Parts: sequence; structure tokens; C-alpha cells
Amino acid sequence: MSTPASCSLAGEGMYSKLIDDDGAYDDLNRSPDVGLSIYPVAPVRLPPRLSGPGPYRLATVCLATLCGVLLISIIAVTAHYKNKPQTGGEATSAMQKQTQDISALTNSVSKLQEEKKQLQKEKDELLAKLQTKTATTAPEAIKPTTKAPPVCPVDWHLFNSSCYFVSRTTRDWPESQSFCQSQGAHLAIIHTAEEQTFLWNLLPRGHWAAFWFGISDEHTEDQWKWVDGTPLVGGFWEVGEPNNHINEDCGYIVKTRVLERVAVRSWYDAPCSMYWPFICEKEMVAGASTAVPH
Repeated sequence: MSTPASCSLAGEGMYSKLIDDDGAYDDLNRSPDVGLSIYPVAPVRLPPRLSGPGPYRLATVCLATLCGVLLISIIAVTAHYKNKPQTGGEATSAMQKQTQDISALTNSVSKLQEEKKQLQKEKDELLAKLQTKTATTAPEAIKPTTKAPPVCPVDWHLFNSSCYFVSRTTRDWPESQSFCQSQGAHLAIIHTAEEQTFLWNLLPRGHWAAFWFGISDEHTEDQWKWVDGTPLVGGFWEVGEPNNHINEDCGYIVKTRVLERVAVRSWYDAPCSMYWPFICEKEMVAGASTAVPH
């Protein structure tokens, strides 16, 4: 592309040529020297000359001006595009970063959803186990709260799940058992030291306060059994007892005024025909009650 300097030089050359041509034109327009003319020459009328620099000089100035304007425009456009920020590249980089961030967030959401599903599954399993355990243990837990404790009638005394009655009248051992049975009970069966001590504390002290309870060996000597047919294991016999001194096949408890005597060594054997007070036992169910014995 031509620079403004070359345009200016070309314009000046053209302008000089036009001036020269104009001068030549002026020479042609002049009247010929009379001294040089041999024959008279009729004068030639030329068109009147335009005032000012002339059309060619005006064209040259316009052309030079146009080259300058073009040069300035090229410089301005170049500077504009050189200093213009690269917004397209930055936009592309920002878009790529946003895409990466969205991908990372999507992966995180997917992982959280998987963890949520796993936790929900574990929760459901634990709830199922808890419901199963509650279903199996609920009856045992509810049983004590839904049933009232046993209620013994007047003159009967509660220990664990049994009511005990200590008579004030005397009977032989078979009659005592019959009376207890008439009350829905039986002569007392004593298995533990706690039960023995409880009954011992119910008995009054006396010179020889004796009370039948539910043990005998009347069917087979020295094979003591309870009234329900179960064999005796251990027992709370006094030292030297049972001794079967005179056909002594029934057992009784003795409590005297001697304070050295203790509950766990107070059983004796005696003939079943002797008359003593007695102790009845009635196994109770929750909320049950019995009539007052006569």
C-alpha cells in the first residue's frame, strides 16, 4: 500500500507538470513577437483563463488530503485492535472453568445421594431389628405393669407369690391338711431359708410352740416328701432330727422362748396323730384373692 509520503511526492510531481503545462499554455496564448513574423497573422482568440491555481492543483490537494486521512485511519484502526482486550479468550476460559465446577458439583451430589441411600438402608435395618426385639420382649415388659400383685385375704400373709395362714386351733396332721385343702391351699411347703425365716417370724413364742407343715415320711420311712409328692432336699432340721423316736412320720416347726434357737434349725418329727396348730400355704395369681378361713 502507498504511504502518504509517496502520495505527496507524486502529487507534487503532478502539480509541477501541470504548472509547466500551464506555462506552455500561457506561451501559446501570448501574441507572437511582431519582429519575428513575416506575414501578418490574424490573432487567435482563446477561452479566458480560470483564476486561481486551476483544477489540476485542486485535484492534487484533494488526493494528498485523502492519502493523509487514509493513513490516519489505518493507524487508528491498528491501535484500536492492538489495545482491545481479548474478551473472547477470557469468556472461553471462564466458560471452561464453570463447566469444570458444574462437573465437580454433580459428582459431589451423586456421592451424597449414594451415601444417603446407604444410610437409609442401615436405618431401615436397625428399625426392623428394633421392632423385632420389641415384639419379642414386649409381653415380658408389659406383664408386671398390667397385672396387680396378689392380694391375700384377712389373716393371710403374703410372701413372694404365696399367702400363708397360721391357725389358732389345733388338729392332727391329716385334719390340718384337709382344712387347708378346703381353703384352696395345702400345708406349707418350704424350700428356701428366706421362706423359712419369714414363717418363723410369724409364729408366736411359747414354752413349746409347735406348728404342722406339709412334710411326712408315712409311706416310706426316712423318705420325706412334701404334700405335693416332691421329695425333700436338704431341710432345716434341729440337730439330731428327724429321729423317728416313736413312729414319728410328720414334720413340725418349734419356736420356744429360748432366744438361742434359730429359724434354720427348728424342724422336728412327731407322730401324725398329735394335735398342733398348723400353717397353710396358698399359691396366688396376680389379682387373686381368697375367702377368710373359718
